[in-house]
Amino acid sequence: MTNLFISLYIKLFFLLTPFFVLSVFLSLTEGMEKPEQRKLAVRTISAVLIIALVLYFAGNPIFSTLGITLDGFRVGAGALLFLSAVSLVSGKRQRPEPEDDSDVAVVPLAMPITVGPATIGTLLILGAELASTSEKLTGAAALVCACLSVGFILFSASTFQRLIGKMGLNVLTKITGLVLSAMAAQIIFSGVRNFLA
Repeated sequence: MTNLFISLYIKLFFLLTPFFVLSVFLSLTEGMEKPEQRKLAVRTISAVLIIALVLYFAGNPIFSTLGITLDGFRVGAGALLFLSAVSLVSGKRQRPEPEDDSDVAVVPLAMPITVGPATIGTLLILGAELASTSEKLTGAAALVCACLSVGFILFSASTFQRLIGKMGLNVLTKITGLVLSAMAAQIIFSGVRNFLA
């Protein structure tokens, strides 16, 4: 279970694209006082945590209701994740503008920046893949830890900005994109292999 936890934690941490989220967070909070910035970080990660856990546990009910096979969804979600990875590597991922009457902690920071379409699909698959109760709980614990790690990065946003700078943030975002592209390929290959079998 320890190996499963570590493996899932690393995957989920990169899936939440923490360094891209950090760059958007910094641009949206430019000019804010540090206490206000930290309050926004707490609200953002609270929203992310709730959304992610709901999606994680909703996989099987959604698939059974819609009549979609897990392998079919793997191929679709893997393709979306790959497109998301390409946009991170190329630096062309769009940053949605906040609506005037919305809380930026929820829209756009929690959704769709941190939990976008590709992340939604992958969380649904992950929740459906883990069959036993112990595996499901391990996955949930890894998801909570990954969300809290992203929350810590946002909470310490000004410190991270000072330490790694804009160039370092861009490099880490591209590395995240490479990791996500490998995850996407694995998800697609699993779906195709199981379908053909």
